[in-house]
Amino acid sequence: MSKAVVSGSTEPCVPPPSAGVNRIWAVGGGKGGIGKSFISSTLAICLSRMGKNVTLVDLDLGSANLHTCLGMKEPKLSLSDFISGRANTLDEVSSATEFQNLRFVSGFNDALNIADLATEQKRRLVGALRAIETPYVILDLGAGTTENTLDFFLAADEKLIAATPEPTSIENAYRFIKSSYYRRLRDAETELGVRELVEDAMDSRNKLGIRNPADLLRHVTQKNPAAGESLHRLISDFHLHIILNQVRTRADVELGHSIKSVCQKYFGVECDYLGYIDHDNAVWQALRKRRPLIVEHPYSSIVGQFLNMAKNLLNPHSVRAVI
Repeated sequence: MSKAVVSGSTEPCVPPPSAGVNRIWAVGGGKGGIGKSFISSTLAICLSRMGKNVTLVDLDLGSANLHTCLGMKEPKLSLSDFISGRANTLDEVSSATEFQNLRFVSGFNDALNIADLATEQKRRLVGALRAIETPYVILDLGAGTTENTLDFFLAADEKLIAATPEPTSIENAYRFIKSSYYRRLRDAETELGVRELVEDAMDSRNKLGIRNPADLLRHVTQKNPAAGESLHRLISDFHLHIILNQVRTRADVELGHSIKSVCQKYFGVECDYLGYIDHDNAVWQALRKRRPLIVEHPYSSIVGQFLNMAKNLLNPHSVRAVI
């Protein structure tokens, strides 16, 4: 992996999750067109129908169109109004939806692009996300591994990785996980004196024998046991949830277990296979009508799959059924 992907800035990352008034769920993934907006919007609707108050936020970089998945017109107020100072809180720019308990914050709707956010603006936005008055906030992130996308992903309490069974999607999901992991490690670079090791580890041709994050952690521990222990604590909250979309076969279903195993073996991180979503033409048919699937086909098996995933996220310590 190229160093430029993660280490293009020396500015500090957005702080990791901390105690707040709400719980933030972020839906990310390395590739476009894998259904992140469909997943985030359907999870939000499911939560609202379970009686939970939730705010859905469009943080897709440069392609804010999540309102389409909700069957809404583009709201007049958006994140642009908050960043520019025309609004003091995100609650002020949130819009009601047709679903009881669900509010929506639209993405940037003018030339001001989220990709241009300075670190202080980013920190202010994360603080505002934490201050949203609903108990649950769901972030729909854009494709790719830009620093802003990774930082918003890392700021979430529940980190969801979306992928489809296609090889390119799986490859990009791994790249997103690896980039997020190394971005998280940067928080410890100066404090633990491991910056050079992290930079070298991001070079696939490094001479230290570091080929993956697990190698890096072992190497730091060998060099400096105290730093290794601190590094391990720092990344202990890096817990991921895998969602496979557009599943057609049992072999597709099993890919989720493979991703989980790879994450644990090569990244040394906890990873849940949260669930899968069947391929169904009803999904794109509903989107073409600008109507949520849960409205067009309320008794679809896909709706049941989403409800199960939402329940597991609400109760992460529950015993999950074998997929």
